[in-house]
Amino acid sequence: MNLNGKILLITGGSGLIGSEIIKNITEYGGTAINLDINCMNDLAQGSLVVDINDHKSISIAIEKIIKKYNRVDGLVYNAYPKTDDWEDSIENVTSESFNKNLNMQLGGVFSISKFILKVMKEQLSGSIVNIASIYGMVGNNFNIYEKTQINPPVAYSAIKGGLINYNKFIASYYGKFNIRSNCVSPGGIVNNQDSNFIKNYTNNVPMKRMGKPDDIAPLVTFLLSDSSKYITGQNIAIDGGWTAI
Repeated sequence: MNLNGKILLITGGSGLIGSEIIKNITEYGGTAINLDINCMNDLAQGSLVVDINDHKSISIAIEKIIKKYNRVDGLVYNAYPKTDDWEDSIENVTSESFNKNLNMQLGGVFSISKFILKVMKEQLSGSIVNIASIYGMVGNNFNIYEKTQINPPVAYSAIKGGLINYNKFIASYYGKFNIRSNCVSPGGIVNNQDSNFIKNYTNNVPMKRMGKPDDIAPLVTFLLSDSSKYITGQNIAIDGGWTAI
C-alpha cells in the first residue's frame, strides 16, 4: 500500500475516524490534507478550513491545493455535519430538520466530489472513498439502545443508504476515466458511549467488541492506493460480523 507522492484529501479529518485515517495515510507515505470546519487554516501544515456546504469555501480550498500540488489523487468523504436535534426521536424530528440533514450530508458529498471529480477527470486518475455505515445496509437493531438515552437518528440510515448508491453511480459514470469510487461501512465505533449501550452492542456482534478507528483506517488507505486499482463501486463493511447475521 504505497502512497508515496499521492495527494489525498480527507473531509472531517479532525474527528475520531478522520484523524486515524490521516495518521494511516501518512504512515504509508501519502500527503494527507485535512478539510474540516474545525482545524488550522494552513496548507503547509496539511489542513484547510472548509465548510462542505459552502461552494465558495470548497472552491477556494481546491484552488489552493491545485496551485501547490497540481493534482488530487484521492478524496475521503468523512465529514459528518448535523443539526442540534440530530438525536431526537423520530416522533420529534420535523420535516425541515430531516431535509436539512439530508442536504448537509448528501448535498455535501455531492458538492465537494463534483469539484474533485473535475480535477480527476482531467488527470485521468483518482480514488474516492466514502465513509458510509452498516445502517445504510441493514435496519437498526433497537434492542441495543435499551436502558440508554441514545436515540438512533432517523436521517442517518437514509443518508448512509443514499451515499452507498450515490457511490455506485459515480463508479459507473467515471470508471472510463480511471476514477474509482468505493464505500467503507463501519459498524459501531467505541467513543465513550453509555456502558449499557456498549454491553448491548458487544453482545450482539460476532466478534464481541465494538470497532476502533484503527480498524477502519487501513482499508481506506488500501482503497486509496494502487493496490486496489481494479476495485470500484463497492461497499465494504468493517463491522465485526454485524451484517453477517
